[in-house]
Amino acid sequence: MDSAEYERKIASRFATFDQDGSGYIDREDFSTAAKAVLAEFGVTARSDKGQAVFAGAEAFWQGMAGIADVDGDQRVSREEFVTGAAKRLRDNPERFAEIARPFLAAVVAVADEDGTGATPETAARVLRVLGTAPELAAHVAAALAGADGRIGEEQTLRAFAAYCGVDPDA
Repeated sequence: MDSAEYERKIASRFATFDQDGSGYIDREDFSTAAKAVLAEFGVTARSDKGQAVFAGAEAFWQGMAGIADVDGDQRVSREEFVTGAAKRLRDNPERFAEIARPFLAAVVAVADEDGTGATPETAARVLRVLGTAPELAAHVAAALAGADGRIGEEQTLRAFAAYCGVDPDA
């Protein structure tokens, strides 16, 4: 895949993060995502799980801003995302995924309703509230499940790295 095609695919990921469609990724987009996940599972923001989701969202935002907010205006434009994130994602997608780890781990904990790992059904619910089309959410969630039919933090992290950089078709 050539560089232009790779950057186009990375740019398509921008909408995933721009939860409010403002044309920028900012702290509020991460807060919106956190609120949506908690609301979907009936988890209060003040609970331990709720606090972990919000703390993870903030850490993810800080990491994103550190990588891509070139002008320091506390928001990431599409151009900043493409130019700032594309190189870093191509060079080290696992590092980008590590930035997301606290949020992803907290979300998996919310979706893990019985302590044995998230199910494909609960993972699909998360994906849908974050803006993934329902049929795609179900397909992706089913593909994430391990041999035990459950989805854990490491599977989620690997899938996120693939989606953001290693496998642009993911």
